[in-house]
Amino acid sequence: MKLTPEESQSKSITLGAAAALMILAGYPGEIVLDADQASTRWMFWGAAMLPFSYIVYTLLVGLSGATNAEEDAEIRGKIKQAQVLTVLSWCTYPIVYIFPMMGITGSNVVVAIQIGYSVSDIISKCAVGLL
Repeated sequence: MKLTPEESQSKSITLGAAAALMILAGYPGEIVLDADQASTRWMFWGAAMLPFSYIVYTLLVGLSGATNAEEDAEIRGKIKQAQVLTVLSWCTYPIVYIFPMMGITGSNVVVAIQIGYSVSDIISKCAVGLL
């Protein structure tokens, strides 16, 4: 990807801050598992989706100019693959987050969340790493 050192540092800081904000906004909702408190969990989910959307937008649209500036077609293709796969894998996390709001309860919701996040982690870390 063709970014200057200054652009690279700036993107690292803003995307890192957005990721931290996403975690801080969403984490309090993670401990809310009761169906009767679903509105509270939805509130934290919505708050976390704001920085999440910024990150996804930046990966797919905001960095497209730098990606397209890559002269080597093979490298450009790998970068695009990594961007798309990263976004697709990241989109699994908000889905897992809403399991308790889908009527899954008790120990089943805890197991579903753990399995869901494990699958998400495998996709996002292993699949992208194998590119």
